[in-house]
Amino acid sequence: MFHPRTIYITVTIATLAIIACSVAHAYTMSSSNYRIENDSINTGGLDVATSTNYRLKDTIGEIATGNSTSTSYNLYAGYRQMDETYISISGGGAVTLTPNIGGVSGGTATGSTTFTIITDSPAGYALSINASTDPALKSGSYSFADYTPTSVGTPDYTWLISSSDSEFGFSPEGADIVQKFKDDGGACNTGSGDVSDKCWYNTGTSDEEVSSSNSANHPSGTETIIKLQAESGSSHLQEAGAYGSTITATAVTQ
Repeated sequence: MFHPRTIYITVTIATLAIIACSVAHAYTMSSSNYRIENDSINTGGLDVATSTNYRLKDTIGEIATGNSTSTSYNLYAGYRQMDETYISISGGGAVTLTPNIGGVSGGTATGSTTFTIITDSPAGYALSINASTDPALKSGSYSFADYTPTSVGTPDYTWLISSSDSEFGFSPEGADIVQKFKDDGGACNTGSGDVSDKCWYNTGTSDEEVSSSNSANHPSGTETIIKLQAESGSSHLQEAGAYGSTITATAVTQ
């Protein structure tokens, strides 16, 4: 009995959220020469007192201080309270690319995952992805090459590979995608559009920033879709088997 040479593809997506900075980015007063990030109504105190052993910041008679919490918020009231930021990332898991690809006849398999980033950081966030191996999509000693854009460093507006090759790549979509993946309806890294299923690139072992913002989006958050695609050309003989890739998505506050 003839058994078709079939290729199965599953991509495992891991997620990580990092608070990269907890410095206040808002300020209450400013001029061309200074910015005052915080102020309070009190009766005295020293902004910084130092000796060889310590640094002390104090206020006297400050009102409405202390911690308050509920199911919806944490409030740290007072001039000397620590400025904290929060970030979360959801999504990921196992993504099965479909349909299965014929090892002899070739074909295209696609899949996607959606990440939701929530942060109260006034400076926003950045989302990056990277693959654990080079090339990213492998089965033992066999692999799909990482997608090769026509111009180095610039995503291809339309997915295109040679009929004699097999390649694996991704395209991000969402309100916060970075300029590199935006398009003008015909080319990437230009314009401000986000046409679906356009601007394809490769997943390397180094972080590739796919979306970012410069403001808080708490509590609703912002979604970024990562579309994945693998193709084996009609003139390419790809070894049958279960192919897989591990991709890590990392969100950090800015």
